[in-house]
Parts: sequence; structure tokens; C-alpha cells
Amino acid sequence: MPYVPPEQVARAREMDLLTYLQHYEPNELVHFSGGTYTTRTHDSLKISNGKWCWWSRGIGGSTALDYLIEVRGLTLPEAVAAITGCEITERRREGNVTYMPQPPPAPPPFTLPPRHADNRRVFSYLKSRGIDPEIINHCIKHGQLYEDGEHHNCVFVGFDGDTAKYGALRGTLSTSVFVGDVPGSDKHFSFAVPKQAGRNPALCVFECAIDALSYLTILKMRGRDWRQANCLSLAGVYRPREGGVIKFPLALGQYLKDNPQIEKVILCLDNDEPGRVAAEAIKVCLDAYEVIDNPPKGGKDYNDQLQQMKGIAGKVKTRCGGAR
Repeated sequence: MPYVPPEQVARAREMDLLTYLQHYEPNELVHFSGGTYTTRTHDSLKISNGKWCWWSRGIGGSTALDYLIEVRGLTLPEAVAAITGCEITERRREGNVTYMPQPPPAPPPFTLPPRHADNRRVFSYLKSRGIDPEIINHCIKHGQLYEDGEHHNCVFVGFDGDTAKYGALRGTLSTSVFVGDVPGSDKHFSFAVPKQAGRNPALCVFECAIDALSYLTILKMRGRDWRQANCLSLAGVYRPREGGVIKFPLALGQYLKDNPQIEKVILCLDNDEPGRVAAEAIKVCLDAYEVIDNPPKGGKDYNDQLQQMKGIAGKVKTRCGGAR
């Protein structure tokens, strides 16, 4: 394995991407607008305020080292050498051995679970968590929610246009908690209500589908038109590595790409440490939008807040899943 002295890595991390491109690859740098730049190779990669975000892939960071590794596919020694111009020596334990990286396994084919004859258990479960029946029926009617025919799980479906691409599973038993994704799900297309974004220029972002439905229920309880709200579930949040690459949510990046009318992003992530850290990390990549941090006013998440408002708090387990 190539060896890179820690002091060289630290020195390489001091260079931001804009500075690197200006000095080493000026032909790759393209001015976008104001203080924002993009690259000639990847027009969805934006550089601004010392940060960069590759929207089409849902990743971002602050340093040139992050860019060379995550976008250009260089190894750490190659990336450090590109920045510092240092010769990287190799230390081999024995012999002259070449290690070829194995390609990642192909994802399994995406197939939604078979449907149950009715949705009674799913309807009863979500209603017990405080979700308004009209909102439950709306999701069922539009094919975004149904009951798994084998395990009676809730299946929350995400679409690319009219094609199902994602499925989030949630158990309906009150004695245990089951959360998972349908194998082969594409996280670019998570659960969203409505299925196609409306004219509202604001988007509310949640960690899970039940929180999104809880928020819509709260809007209805307050006499507001819940059908006008755009809500997106991220299917969990990603905890960024300290000083490393920010894993921008794939679903959010895809949603904003597909819906250029969105001007405001309201982060309704959980009121716990992973949710707060994720909200701060996401805000770094959204400088082109008005961003409002709007955690729940009561409890850990919006379903907790809804249950408190309805006086049913503590009767149903409310875990949505944490950082990934």
C-alpha cells in the first residue's frame, strides 16, 4: 500500500477546490454566476463560499482533496501528490504485488413487495400514530402507500415520474419496530407528497415518511391547506465525517434538480444530535436557496409533536431511523 506521511495529507487538506482549479486546472473552471463556479466536466458541480457540491451525485465537501478522491476517483496518495507535487513512496510488506480493486457488486433488481388484498392494518397503524385518515387515503389512492401482502408492512413508494423507483418499509406491529428499504431501491427518488411537486416554491424536508404525513396532519389541524405543501422524506440522514466529505442527501439533490421552481427549503429534521448535525451539513450546500431550520416544537420528531398535540404521546413507538 502506498504510504503518505500525515503531514503531507494535512498540507493537502489546506487547499480549497477553487484555489486548486485556478492554479492547476484553470481550463476546467467555469464561472457560473456571482461567486459561484462550476466545472467543464460536471456542470452540476457547484463551487461557492469555499464549499463544493456535486448535485447529481449527492456529495460535497470543502477541500480539493475531497474533490480529487470523490469526483475524480483518485486514491489518497494520488490526490495528495496532485496537490503537493510530492513523490509518494511505497512501502511493501513482501514481494512486488499488485492489488486490483474489485468492482462494486451490481445492485439487486428493484421489485415492490406484493400488495395485500386491503390496507386495513396499515390504515389502522398510521391512524394510531395520529395521521389524519384523509391524508392516509390520499397516499393510498395515488399509489404511494399500501400494505405488504406477506408481512403487512407499510410500503411508502417513491417515484421517478410515474415509475416506482423506491420503497420504504415500516412494520405495523406495536410490540416491535421494523424499518428498512425495498432491495434495489434508488434513494434518488424517495417518498414525496404530492407525487409530483406543486406550484408552491417551498419544500419541507423530513427524515422519514411518517414525519412528513404528521406535518401534513398538523397543517390540517391548524386549518391550513395541506394539499399545497411539498414534503419530501430523506429515508434517514447521513452523519458527515468530521472534516471530511458531506454526504448530501441523494433524494434532496434529485428533487431540487427535477423541480427548479423550488426557492425555499425548510429542514424539518429530528430534534436530536444526528438531526441537528445533518441540518447544519445540508445547509452548507444550499447557498442558492432560502433555508429555514424548522425542527419539531415538541418531542424528537414531527410524529412526537403530533401525538403530543392529540394527547396520545407514549402509546405508540415512534422511531423513524437514525443517521447512516
